[in-house]
Amino acid sequence: MTAAPVIPDRIRWAVGLLGLSAGDRVLEIGCGPGAAAELICPLLDTGFLLAVDRSATAVARARSRNASHRAAGRLEVLEASLAQLPEHTGTFDVAFAVNVNVFWTDPAGPELDVLFRVLRPDGRLAILYGPGPLQGAGSAAHTGVITDQLRSRGFRDARTLLEERGTGVICRRN
Repeated sequence: MTAAPVIPDRIRWAVGLLGLSAGDRVLEIGCGPGAAAELICPLLDTGFLLAVDRSATAVARARSRNASHRAAGRLEVLEASLAQLPEHTGTFDVAFAVNVNVFWTDPAGPELDVLFRVLRPDGRLAILYGPGPLQGAGSAAHTGVITDQLRSRGFRDARTLLEERGTGVICRRN
């Protein structure tokens, strides 16, 4: 008998920060093997989760791991980069990413433009990182880079998280 897949603590922490409601439409950027979907989909009654990842392997794993949620219509898993996300203008209440480095390692203009487009006005965005190399002295630097990029792309109310369980920025779309 195969053991159930483990849900990393950083994913539990991140999902707990999202403040999801049963009717929320949620976008996950970089879904990996689908651990967050496993936690989120049972919370959604009339809501929906679109999970995207550039990796065909990750998408296949997420689809398999969450087959029942896909069958129930609460989850779609799409192989795509965020910058190439198909048209979903203003349809998401919440978007989030965990350990997706593009937001602090590169100018993430195209990705943030897509997020601004797909989030409804006042929608929430969380860019989060679990414990690891970005903890400690580097935390303020990477969250500062992310916050600056978010503000330059029309996001507001940025709140920086520098916690033992992880770091990141949570904000809202104008």
